[in-house]
Amino acid sequence: MQKKYELTDETIMIEGIVLHRIRAAKGFGVVRAGDLGGFVESERNLSHMYNCWVAGDAMVYGKAKVSGDARVSGNAKVCGNAKVYGNAKIAGCSHVSGNANVSGYSQIIGNAEVCGYVKTSDYALVYDNAIISGNARLYDYARVHGNAHVTGYARICGYARVLGSAEISGSTIVCGYEEISC
Repeated sequence: MQKKYELTDETIMIEGIVLHRIRAAKGFGVVRAGDLGGFVESERNLSHMYNCWVAGDAMVYGKAKVSGDARVSGNAKVCGNAKVYGNAKIAGCSHVSGNANVSGYSQIIGNAEVCGYVKTSDYALVYDNAIISGNARLYDYARVHGNAHVTGYARICGYARVLGSAEISGSTIVCGYEEISC
């Protein structure tokens, strides 16, 4: 298998860890051979399979892994043991950390934060300054945005929306076309 990218000599330091900018070694998806990407700590952070990519000034480090057709871009950070896969998109200044799993067509964008043991899947969308933490689950077409905070074992599913400064915690389930806002 031919590697799809290489680590360059351009480095940055974050949390005492050296990250290397990547360069595409071959064309795939929308990436052309020679295109510069974002930063990774090592090749274990970004799969050489399929069309996954780290772009812009985005960073992936620690034991975090990006695979499948997932994309991390902008100034986003993925770290800890986080996994981003499927067709997921992490963008803007968002931060995915801990043991979070972002999959399917999920999008974490803006200044959103996803941490802990959170799982997002299907077409879940987290954006603005929203924070998802604990063991929360977002799936189907769930939306969490504004300054909303979802934590604990909360489940947000279907076409449910949590927005504004709403706080959802514990074992709360918000499902269907329900909207929670403050």
